[in-house]
Amino acid sequence: MTIANSLSGLIGPLRRHPWWFLVLLLALIAAGVFYTRAGGSGSGSPEAAKAGGRGAGGPLPITVSEVTLKDMPVWLPGIGTAVPRNLATVRVRVDGLLLGIHFTEGQMVKAGQLLAEIDPAPFEAQLAQANGQLARDTAQLNNARLDLERYRDLWAKDSIAKQQLDTQEALVRQYEGTVENGRGAVATAKLQLDYTRVIAPVSGRIGLRQVDPGNQVHASDANGIASIAQIQPMTVIFAVPETQVPRINRRLAGGELLVVEAWDREQKNLLAKGRLLTTDNQIDPATGTIKLKAEFANADSQLFPNQFVNARLLLGTQQEAIVVPAAAVLRGSQGSFVYTVDAENTVKSVPVKSGIADGSLMSVEGALKAGDRVVLDGSDNLRDGAKVEVITVEQRQQAQAPAAGKGKGTSRANPK
Repeated sequence: MTIANSLSGLIGPLRRHPWWFLVLLLALIAAGVFYTRAGGSGSGSPEAAKAGGRGAGGPLPITVSEVTLKDMPVWLPGIGTAVPRNLATVRVRVDGLLLGIHFTEGQMVKAGQLLAEIDPAPFEAQLAQANGQLARDTAQLNNARLDLERYRDLWAKDSIAKQQLDTQEALVRQYEGTVENGRGAVATAKLQLDYTRVIAPVSGRIGLRQVDPGNQVHASDANGIASIAQIQPMTVIFAVPETQVPRINRRLAGGELLVVEAWDREQKNLLAKGRLLTTDNQIDPATGTIKLKAEFANADSQLFPNQFVNARLLLGTQQEAIVVPAAAVLRGSQGSFVYTVDAENTVKSVPVKSGIADGSLMSVEGALKAGDRVVLDGSDNLRDGAKVEVITVEQRQQAQAPAAGKGKGTSRANPK
């Protein structure tokens, strides 16, 4: 009864003054908004309680790694191409009918191995003809020599003229020349017959054949029968800056063995290890680089002709370098720096100068010493003097896993 009387008492004035109703309504809306914001972000909510420990005023979780002193290899990188030690095209040397192929495409062959045969019949006939001609010329020479001996006896007895003796001697020399020519013809015929057996000029891996048995082949064919690439050993040609030429040549002249490594395109897999053979005789003025050639045993055939590789040449070793993970080195407006964490888990930025890199490690120069802790992960929101909580990599992965799983679950529930 009291509430009804109060409402009736309130409605009466509102009817007489409508603008009071509008003011009251706006006041109620403002009060509701204020309450909603205060309640959503208040310290009493569970979300705020969780954030308060790590992020909103609490220590930031990070992972760290220790600074170490170690010898760092000085690598000179370069982009290169694998090149066979020898690359030969197997060509026929006589024209004829190809009777057979004695190799399998892609197999390893040895120098001197029989690869193909050409019909030998025409060349056997030429050899027989050359032998017959030589036999006839030899018989004529022998007969002329006998006559020369008789003429010499008769001239000694003053029975013939000296001119007749001289003529016979000239005839003998003529037949001797004819016999020599015949011997050359026989040797040529034998050589042509030998060329009907096509052999491998070098050892290596033979490629795809360019002609099939039963076809007529010619010595002038551009493609030949197949090609052979010597891949054991294999060479790699790569380019390095011209500024390194004096250093490389000085070490080569001193007889030092310079190690070269060949890596795949992504620089994740080591393909082969070898040695530097030599440098090119001139610098490319267009690129300011010089070509180097390295040799690899390639026993496991990891290097393939014309394969792209990332080569790197070992120039020396930096003794007792200050080494940190490359991921710990950050770049800012003032240059490179790292975040260090002291015993009280307080962060401080330390300027460093980046040095040589070897995989995931990097040498630096700066106010660091062995055993210092540097921030490896979680440095996005760090500032000098910030408090941090050091966690392990496994703990960070576990903390990130539920968020990733939650995102995947939401994705399945709402495919759109």
